[in-house]
Amino acid sequence: MFFAHAAVRVSNGTIGQFGDFLNAKGLVYGLPMVWGITAFELGGSVLLALGYFVRSLSAGFIMMLLIGIVLIHASLGWFVGEHGTGGSEYSFLLIIVLWVLAATAEKHPATL
Repeated sequence: MFFAHAAVRVSNGTIGQFGDFLNAKGLVYGLPMVWGITAFELGGSVLLALGYFVRSLSAGFIMMLLIGIVLIHASLGWFVGEHGTGGSEYSFLLIIVLWVLAATAEKHPATL
């Protein structure tokens, strides 16, 4: 899901828009931040799917989702579809999934 999210951002050319949005929220360096987020989503999702650095990547994705909730989704309510638009429910689901994934990851160096 993270890979698809980032790939659409790149293919649709909306990285600049997202950077401008972050700047409007009071963050400096919005464009470099978006490129960093996008790179993390692309690379991190592949590594996570392959089972590498599961705990670290899960923690990074959880942090990214929490920040997204604060900056974007919380003001749009709880529901994402049908009963709302762009709310927090899906982000919370992903956080729970990542938390379970990290908690159940095997304890060897590649999953840390």
